[in-house]
Amino acid sequence: MAVSESGSDSKLGSGADLRFLSRIFDFAVALIVLMLLMAAFHVHAMLTIGDWDFWVDWKDERFWVVITPVLLITFPAAFQYIFWENFRLPFAATLCLLALVLAEWITRVTAFNMWAYMPFSMVWPATLIPGAIVLDLVLMLTGNMLMTAIFGGMAFGLMFYPGNWPMLAAFMQPVDVHGSLMSVADQIGYTYTRTSTPEYLRIINRGTLRTFGGSAAPVSAFFSAFLCIIMYMIWWQIGKFFCKLITIPNVLRTHMGYGQEEKPNEGDLPLKA
Repeated sequence: MAVSESGSDSKLGSGADLRFLSRIFDFAVALIVLMLLMAAFHVHAMLTIGDWDFWVDWKDERFWVVITPVLLITFPAAFQYIFWENFRLPFAATLCLLALVLAEWITRVTAFNMWAYMPFSMVWPATLIPGAIVLDLVLMLTGNMLMTAIFGGMAFGLMFYPGNWPMLAAFMQPVDVHGSLMSVADQIGYTYTRTSTPEYLRIINRGTLRTFGGSAAPVSAFFSAFLCIIMYMIWWQIGKFFCKLITIPNVLRTHMGYGQEEKPNEGDLPLKA
């Protein structure tokens, strides 16, 4: 607003000023939405995955491989519908996972390391960004929800363990500690004890899927990929539901003078056939 020297006259700013203010407002709204997405997705991950992603000695080949992709494909699927159907932007899944990784690292640095003094080697978060990129690529190339659920959702589940293997491989090495054979991750878990033990003590490779050829990770990954297909279709419909415009009837409209118009006389109504 530009005010004249007398103070009694005001004019709108120039078009360039209004466009600048409009861009500032857009960036502010985008930043607020991004922070809300980070907070909501992070809380969802903590309440559902929780300890399987908190501690390195909980990153086993069964529960961690199955639970994490299935429960973290939810927000990307819902936001993919919102971004694709309304804006034709095929990067919603990658955006969601980037926001989650950023929120996870903020928590790991401030809460786990600076507050509880846990080492980063014990509390590093998993990443699903490779699977999210493939999920967005399948949607961009096909433009179809079913094809994205089948091929993208399956890739999302299958790529989780290979995507985290470079970070996890060093902790899977065997060590001999006072005559006991265990992995590096197990030794870290025994050294840095937590509350509620022994419930929080887990053996990273304990499992009953050895009849499938030794490692349980491939079987768990394929089972997770199948569940990701179903979960993706469910949360795609949830995103579709939240995109609908819902109106709530005003129960006070009669008290505000609405709905009291004069009704036409019966003689003025057209006769029924």
